[in-house]
Amino acid sequence: MLLFLKGINKGKYVFRTNNNKTIYVKDIDTEKLVYLEESLKHIESNLNYTFNSFTIDGRKGVIQLLERLYTNTPIQLCQFHQIKIILTYTTKNPKTECGRDLKRLILTLTNKCTTEYNFIQDFEYLLNNKYKIFLKEKTINPLNNKTEYTHKRLRSAFRSIRTNLPYLFTYKKEEYKHLKIPNTTNGCDGKFGRVKTKLKIHTGLKVERRSKMFDKLINN
Repeated sequence: MLLFLKGINKGKYVFRTNNNKTIYVKDIDTEKLVYLEESLKHIESNLNYTFNSFTIDGRKGVIQLLERLYTNTPIQLCQFHQIKIILTYTTKNPKTECGRDLKRLILTLTNKCTTEYNFIQDFEYLLNNKYKIFLKEKTINPLNNKTEYTHKRLRSAFRSIRTNLPYLFTYKKEEYKHLKIPNTTNGCDGKFGRVKTKLKIHTGLKVERRSKMFDKLINN
């Protein structure tokens, strides 16, 4: 996972195993994917790890990079991150029926009883039947006199789900059951939260010391 730390002005690529063991931390100044590629190659070549699967938070370009480097390695998109993305578009209290229906659907994503087939059926029904006309509505923007889609945020929400659908239920696929792929990045998120809480106590530390403290805490 990628984390940018306040007060350090740099990011950290943190790699953890399924059993929540930190195996590598890399300092980065920007979010360029080349740093991720370098890290993956270092882990394989120098640390002698192989990748059976990836659970990622969905940052732009990461899936394409992983599919290029590891053609046959399964990729799971963090379901909680997908939920968070959709709630950003719909808000927690949607004003439209469409927004409320989409919110209800996305909140079923992490339910153990939710299957890929049922989720896709419900999603396609909302997109291509119940709200097909609604999502195509257009209005004139008074600021520029141009015709625009009326429900742009909802269209973006549907587009996000459609784009990510191939990676939302990887962990449930029969051929990958033996890998025990995590369906979320909670292992990293929880660890990050605890480390950041401890760092806040030491706000007076210099940047270099804070960075070293992070590395030590994340590895414990």
